[in-house]
Amino acid sequence: MEQSHMESTPSKQYDIIHFEALGSEAEHLPIATAQEQERNALPKDLKSLVVADTIQDFLEKNPNVVLPDIITIKTHSLIPEDYVKGTRKSIVTRTSGFDHCEQFADVVNITTLRDYCVGSVAQTAMKFLYAAAGFLNHYTENARVFERNRTVSFMELNADRVATLFGAGKIGKTICGLLRGNGLTVQYVDVGRTGADDQGVRFVSKEEAIQTSDIIINTMPLSRDSASKFYNVGYFSKDYLSRAKPGLIFINVTRGEIAPEAVLLELYDAQTIRGIGVDVYSDENVFRRVLNGEPTDNPNHIAAKEMIHRALNRPANIYVQPHQAFNSDVASIKKAYETLEHVAEWYKNDKKRFKYQLPY
Repeated sequence: MEQSHMESTPSKQYDIIHFEALGSEAEHLPIATAQEQERNALPKDLKSLVVADTIQDFLEKNPNVVLPDIITIKTHSLIPEDYVKGTRKSIVTRTSGFDHCEQFADVVNITTLRDYCVGSVAQTAMKFLYAAAGFLNHYTENARVFERNRTVSFMELNADRVATLFGAGKIGKTICGLLRGNGLTVQYVDVGRTGADDQGVRFVSKEEAIQTSDIIINTMPLSRDSASKFYNVGYFSKDYLSRAKPGLIFINVTRGEIAPEAVLLELYDAQTIRGIGVDVYSDENVFRRVLNGEPTDNPNHIAAKEMIHRALNRPANIYVQPHQAFNSDVASIKKAYETLEHVAEWYKNDKKRFKYQLPY
């Protein structure tokens, strides 16, 4: 197997290419491949390439490379229109979401990683919660001059505080356990769900949640289909969040489009929202170019850029990171091995389909 971040012989063909493989994940993918080969689940002569580039950046550098029938990607890769024509192709998206490629589900086999990042995303949400509830930026700035008197009171986590999880999937339930371990009262909002789950956590309506929540954590997957009952682009609207209890802490660890940045920043400045933690942004493919100087009139990108500026310069109770909630040491290993398990199943099924694929 070959590993590279840039192909020097662009005409050479591969059986599989892993795009957007960064950091330790790029190291684990070849190891996971070798393990599957050792148990004869993958061909011994498999020609595999691991690259840091997105598909579009890679093809721009290597225009003569023909993409293989199976590729693995993350959210910033754009599937070429020509790729989905002809022989039915197969894509492993190395993320738990699939909104970035679900439009091809009728013509391409698509599978995702369902379990690898549950713990790491849950702990990322808690990292943001500790920072925002504890006014970390404010207290860090006070440490510069050892100011102990003129400080704001941080939010103590206890049973009188209500944390609402929007989305009761695996990530939401893992966060629930961490929140309850910190003494918080927890409730869920989930489409069509009522009563309580097997942990005794109540499901409440969206309206009850906004009236009772001290903390909101979004763990919903993004659904762009406006005809679906799960449609949630712009779900956390200005009208909705304006009705929140004063001092709300808002955390988003799934998709930026669900909670528009322009709304979050406006309500933060209005002091309705007291703290923000995000590692996801609206239309991230475009937003990363905005951060690199591309002009924009998109209000969410303008607001997101301002949020990042304030977070880095510490005048606000806002905390940000690039979309790396999946990037723990454990998750990086799990991601690589779960990816290759899907590839092995694809070979087992005569390269026709994955064991589990869209529609789920």
